[in-house]
Amino acid sequence: MGLILFICLLLFFIIGVPVAVAMGLASAVAIWWDGGTPLIVLVQRSFTSIDSFPLMAIPFFVLAGVLMEYGGISKRLINFANALTGHFSGGLAFVTIVTSMFFAAISGSAAATTAALGSILIPAMIRRGYHRNFAGSVQSVSGELGVILPPSIPLILYGISTETSIGDLFMAGFLPGLLIAASLMITVVIIAKKRKYPSEQKKTGKELWVAFKQSFLALLMPVIILGGIYGGFFTATEAAGVAVLYSFIIGVFVYREIKFKQLMHVFTSSVVTTSAIMFILASAGLFGWIMTREGIPQMVAEFFISFSDSAIVFLLLVNLFLLFIGMFMETNASIIILAPLLLPVAVHLGVDPVHFGMIMIVNLALGMCTPPLGINLFISSSIAKINLLQITRGMIPFYIALLIALMLVTYIPQISLFLPSILK
Repeated sequence: MGLILFICLLLFFIIGVPVAVAMGLASAVAIWWDGGTPLIVLVQRSFTSIDSFPLMAIPFFVLAGVLMEYGGISKRLINFANALTGHFSGGLAFVTIVTSMFFAAISGSAAATTAALGSILIPAMIRRGYHRNFAGSVQSVSGELGVILPPSIPLILYGISTETSIGDLFMAGFLPGLLIAASLMITVVIIAKKRKYPSEQKKTGKELWVAFKQSFLALLMPVIILGGIYGGFFTATEAAGVAVLYSFIIGVFVYREIKFKQLMHVFTSSVVTTSAIMFILASAGLFGWIMTREGIPQMVAEFFISFSDSAIVFLLLVNLFLLFIGMFMETNASIIILAPLLLPVAVHLGVDPVHFGMIMIVNLALGMCTPPLGINLFISSSIAKINLLQITRGMIPFYIALLIALMLVTYIPQISLFLPSILK
């Protein structure tokens, strides 16, 4: 049954069936082929996969991100980032990275971060003389911070799939996110100096203070979420509800960027995104049940251990495997399918579950910026009006920086574990 499962999944992928549908159909064919399992299991296991209280955090965080996106957050964060870093060499590229960090801590989505900010910053960079492939590349790689910095949807999915503390994962995401942002900034400086990209006029202290005040309420949201979780005021799921209330009040009554007639569009957008995630979860749960029943996790464990019982070698092999998977499979689906398979082997070899989660997230985030299916590449190239090959060429220096950062996160566990450990 396991062989039929994977053959069908591969065939569905080849003919272009969406990931969630492919997993569900492959599971249905495998169960039908087996003959000894009633088809009612398809519905039962799919429902069981999404019948979880922690999963309520996903629609709430998605809605909070959409509310903040429509609530005038983008331009305020861009103004603040410009006041902070615009005067550096390649100033607008710096602004792109810094703003993406701020926006990522609100939206929890790489695609939302890339689309919301790229529509403003990519054209601005092009007008200032930046090459189109550079402008698109900077926004594409910066957008991946949306799934690394909390509140990240993939971090929530990893926590639920592996029964790892979501609060610990949120805290663990900060330093890897800052490390990646720093590696991107270093790359920007080198390229900007070589190509003589312009810098923006340095802001006065008063202008910086004004920009900070205008963006303060947006910057406060992650503080409220994480402070509430670690202060014991609410769980990660409840924090998502608080985030919705906060973003609604800020967007509608404080910034007044969201009109009541727009709320239906906001709700529709969040429902579409949430439905796609839940569809993947339901199909992946059924898919995972069949794999567990067939003993596939044990086979995977034996396969990796057969190469070496060294954690160093195992993590290198996992990184190579995930880099390949990330090029062809959507991040959320990859986490749901692969995390329960790989984590037991990692724990057996002494790797902390939180640390391993960050390795997976950082690695799969790269897949959002790699061809042929990197969603950030498609969004950025569309805005920059260039093709996939052109933007991929511009990405090469950033790929090098991201791979170095990935190796540091992989082999220096304290980058991920320092903040969770001091807050326990």
